[in-house]
Amino acid sequence: MIQPQKLVVLSGAGMSAESGIPTFRGDGGLWEGQRVEDVATPEAWDSKPELVRRFYNERRKHLMHCLPNAGHEIIARWEANCEVQIITQNVDDLHERAGSSAVLHLHGELMKARSLGPSEAVTEMTKWKMNASDQCSEGFGLRPHIVWFGEEVPAMDLAVPLVKSADCLVVVGTSLQVYPAAQLAYIASPGVPIHLVDPSAASLALEPTYRWPHNASKGLAMLDAAWFG
Repeated sequence: MIQPQKLVVLSGAGMSAESGIPTFRGDGGLWEGQRVEDVATPEAWDSKPELVRRFYNERRKHLMHCLPNAGHEIIARWEANCEVQIITQNVDDLHERAGSSAVLHLHGELMKARSLGPSEAVTEMTKWKMNASDQCSEGFGLRPHIVWFGEEVPAMDLAVPLVKSADCLVVVGTSLQVYPAAQLAYIASPGVPIHLVDPSAASLALEPTYRWPHNASKGLAMLDAAWFG
């Protein structure tokens, strides 16, 4: 198996599940007991900002007690052997905390806040609680720095050329059901090997070069051994 030189990793919710981060997409389409429409749309923010703020405060509070798992750490170690770019659908910061240096978040970042002012400036959060009275440095209110359903995904413009320039693609922990992010798995250049790491890999439409039908940590450990011994 040829070792990659320019590797792109597409990660989804299954990547962080072993760290105790819920995948959210449970029975009935509920996220932690809430309908997507009630907590993850611009309309929800406009009509029920306190509910939305509380929902993300709880997610943030939980995240601050979670740790990167072995899968995150394996990907971070790969930087010693090749160029690694992570493109993640996850809003947690576990890739960064594991030591990965190039992480592109398609759907925003839980530990950041975005100004409601015209600049839409993004700032780091050091606490889990966002209050209605919180303001940015320009005096405007704040919202979670999350790309909600119905909003554009501006990071896609950066993600597409990254995938197309890769000489290897690893898809890990994603059901490939959320668009436009899912389309990234299908646009690798011809002949580029694709590794699919997911316990339900056989049920996905993607036709990878290699299937690793395991959870993130086990599948990535096997791939690591195949590449780097």
